[in-house]
Amino acid sequence: MKNEQRCDWPGDDVLMIEYHDEEWGKPLHDDKKLFEFLILDTFQAGLSWKIILNKRENFRKAFHNFNPVKISKYSEKDFERLFNDAGIIRNRLKILASIENAKKFLEVRKEFGSFDKYIWQFTKYKTVKNKFNNIKDLPAKTSESDEMSKDMKKRGFKFAGSTVCYAFMQASGMVNGHLIKCFRYEQ
Repeated sequence: MKNEQRCDWPGDDVLMIEYHDEEWGKPLHDDKKLFEFLILDTFQAGLSWKIILNKRENFRKAFHNFNPVKISKYSEKDFERLFNDAGIIRNRLKILASIENAKKFLEVRKEFGSFDKYIWQFTKYKTVKNKFNNIKDLPAKTSESDEMSKDMKKRGFKFAGSTVCYAFMQASGMVNGHLIKCFRYEQ
């Protein structure tokens, strides 16, 4: 895929290109993977995705392979372990938010049967297909992400602002954020 034209944001970073080409924007319906993206997008707030992607394996190890049941039961000792882990983003509020979000994730899954059924309702269970030619035209949030954010906050999710929700929607394929010129746009 070296000669393929793609979105501009991966640049020439091999890890970012691999993520763009193989994961980002693919419609995702697996609760475990959706939870992983939820946690990673929580930590990405205010930071670049490149930072998070480079620490992804460390996050996976630190957060018990993104197991929401285990994370929801984290104690003060677990919090301290995470806060002292140089392999992840050591932000007190984001760590606490991740533990709280695991609890809320499980509540939503119990209520809806799956997190997938809950989260995809905000795009009417279909991928929203944008048509942007330039990265500068991409919005930071949309009415769908506003609605998702409002509902998630009402349910007690943390770091669930509209911009974070929109990043999550793009990553999980709820929104096709690829530029029209990108080979992944039609995929």
